[in-house]
Amino acid sequence: MKYGMKELEFESTLGGEGIETDRRQIPLIDLSDFANRREAITEQLWQAASDVGFFQLVNHGLDIERVREAFTATEAFFALDQDTKGRFPLKQGLNAGWEFMSQVRPSTGTADQKESYQATLPHMDDLWPGQTTLPEFQRIILNFEHSAWQVGMAILSCFADKLGFERDFFTRAHDRSSPEYQSTLRLLHYLPMADDAQAEPGIWRAGAHTDFDCLTMVFQKEGQGGLQVCPGKDARSSGQQEWSSVVPRDDVITCNIGDMLMRWSDDKLRSTLHRVRMPRAGEYRGPRYSMAFFCQANKDVMIQGPEKKYPPISARDYLLQRINANFAAKM
Repeated sequence: MKYGMKELEFESTLGGEGIETDRRQIPLIDLSDFANRREAITEQLWQAASDVGFFQLVNHGLDIERVREAFTATEAFFALDQDTKGRFPLKQGLNAGWEFMSQVRPSTGTADQKESYQATLPHMDDLWPGQTTLPEFQRIILNFEHSAWQVGMAILSCFADKLGFERDFFTRAHDRSSPEYQSTLRLLHYLPMADDAQAEPGIWRAGAHTDFDCLTMVFQKEGQGGLQVCPGKDARSSGQQEWSSVVPRDDVITCNIGDMLMRWSDDKLRSTLHRVRMPRAGEYRGPRYSMAFFCQANKDVMIQGPEKKYPPISARDYLLQRINANFAAKM
């Protein structure tokens, strides 16, 4: 096997366009009155995660103004000149720092048309722009990271209940105070296209992939589309994948299960293929910004489901294999 993991071998077959459809809807789950409605919400989350692998959250408790503030900070960072951003380079294998078009998906073999800045708390020494460069950037991003983590842990506690783990099992596995913490907030800037440009075949803003982590939470800006998902249990066996577009809304968190939680659940929960396609004629062609929080278990945590379908592997080793494959062209 070229990549050494079945997840990556599967991704390497997915570079084609596939078929676009609106046949499948992504479940919309209301988190209001979470404490009193916990049992019903848990059932909705489990159904969505085991059938579709993608779901969207409304009334999630994260202040919309805090989301918009983080987007403003994101845009300000990517507006810096290349030399300034280059002072905060991506640390190899640590998901921290800035990179420009260095992510090469196994599905495409071509660089994603984007740049990103990744905040992983234990590895941020020398990676924060100072107050004279970007006033309040560090404070805003750290506050947003913590808020996203809180929502993520609430969702994961519902999955812990269903899997027979203690309710705080995943919260302990994603301990923010530990030097082994490796959850990541990723700020993303997808590059604009000229009005007369046409996307070359095989070029994507983000090639088809499943995520490495337990749970991904994506924040999108209204009017900046392109995210597509290939939901359902048949996605991994179908010869021609069907893709559905996700309409971005400021007040919605779009979530998907990652490979780490699929393994931890003994494949009961489904990591779902997704991608970001290039704009087409007549569509918005300006820059696209998004933010993604990846709930990735601490490095020293061992991953094994209650049924022990797979041998145990540390979260450190699991994540490192995935990072190395996706940034192989730079290593």
